[in-house]
Amino acid sequence: MRWLNRSLAAAVAALGCIAMAPVPPAVAAAGIAALHADGPRFVDDYGRVVVLHGVNNVDKHAPYIEPGDGLTVTAHDAELLSRHGFNTVRLGISFDALMPTEGVVDTGYLDRVAEVVDTLAQYGIHTVLDNHQDGLSKIWGGNGFPEWAIRARPGADEPNPGFPLFYLMPSMNRGWDEVWDNTYGVLDHLGAALGALAARMSGHPGALGIELLNEPWPGSAFLSCFPNGCAGFDRKYQAAMQQLTDAVRAHNDRLMVLWEPNVTWNETMPTNLGKNPPITTPGVVFAPHDYCIPSQLAIYNGLPEFLRGLCPLQHDKTWDNIDSFTRRTGLPTMVTEFGDGDPAVLRNTLVKADERFTSWHYWHYSSTFRTSGPAHDPFLGAVGQQLVRTYPQATAGTPGRMVFDADNGDFAYRYTPRTASKPTEIYVSDVHYPNGYQVRVDGGTVTSPAGARVVSVEANGSTPVTVYINRPGSQGATVPDGSIGTGSAS
Repeated sequence: MRWLNRSLAAAVAALGCIAMAPVPPAVAAAGIAALHADGPRFVDDYGRVVVLHGVNNVDKHAPYIEPGDGLTVTAHDAELLSRHGFNTVRLGISFDALMPTEGVVDTGYLDRVAEVVDTLAQYGIHTVLDNHQDGLSKIWGGNGFPEWAIRARPGADEPNPGFPLFYLMPSMNRGWDEVWDNTYGVLDHLGAALGALAARMSGHPGALGIELLNEPWPGSAFLSCFPNGCAGFDRKYQAAMQQLTDAVRAHNDRLMVLWEPNVTWNETMPTNLGKNPPITTPGVVFAPHDYCIPSQLAIYNGLPEFLRGLCPLQHDKTWDNIDSFTRRTGLPTMVTEFGDGDPAVLRNTLVKADERFTSWHYWHYSSTFRTSGPAHDPFLGAVGQQLVRTYPQATAGTPGRMVFDADNGDFAYRYTPRTASKPTEIYVSDVHYPNGYQVRVDGGTVTSPAGARVVSVEANGSTPVTVYINRPGSQGATVPDGSIGTGSAS
């Protein structure tokens, strides 16, 4: 949803300098483990339950995705992200870039996308390819759909209030109606473009999946979405998502396909996806966003910042809606946007994601590396203090309860072991333990070297394993009450 590409560096309170150096050695040169959806979980080839933490990297304007342009991630960025424990990037893709001319796919653009995916994979980072749009098309000062694909045009005297209020423009709503009705074959063309993208990702194991459309607006049906969601529109929207899913799967059946709820979700409206009909296609992932309206209005429209105090109420409603969807469908959730540079609201999302073992992508990260001059580590301030977390990247068992205190680094995690061909691996934050960390395990044994950035744990038997990580001298954290498996990962 975010309109301006802004570097994460602009949002942090303190920046550290890094001298430019040759491209760093890849930490995962031997390959990246493939993931698949198993019920509400992501599971790797070794039988471990995986959770993903990452960032968005979205280039909304031509010429699109050019490493070294100061926005698109490079090998230097991949090393930095991996070092801070991030194992996924949501890479923005544009329909306008995929098919700039009707019926003609830009293969050069596909090659640039594949290059970034492969670079990230060398550092153990999985890529979600996000078909991004904000405001439908350049026709309205937005981005996403090529101008040739939409027939609607603004009236000569029609006011354009800009993002986000331009979604209320009658002409833009007519344009969205063209999409959902497939009036002039726009969904067919989009399916062909995404199919070409899927085909190009064959043989590129770092490509985790394709998010079919960012923040879809219901068009003229938007008023029907208030106050309790829009079952009628969501049936039409689900049919469109299924059409695009089939187009992707026709060319690549390995990729996951991410479905985002219509964007009134961001105003706490529930989704009806999966109600009628149910979602039966394997490998579908729910991809909601978790923003706070008062925070957004303070950032983009200058409203008083004290209104951010209302954010916990909105986050509670959003996560209640996520839980409802999970119970209804049994599908995995990946929160693909949240934050937007506001450290005051990050904890609301991150704690709830930890409670549910939910994967996420923070909005937004732009490359901090230039062709010359110093670069900055944007994760050394208030935003990084929340985002860089100690967490179980891969669990050889069934996840239970987890807690991480971003103020002091105290971490505790309990899981029930099961057979897997690799051990449980817990990334240890590189920003929370300036004097090192101590680790204690009940029911298991640490098998990694002392001070390792990733702690490996082998279970001693079939009884629950509990891992504690904290600063020397700290009282440490206590695993929250509740039965093992509590949360949407159960």
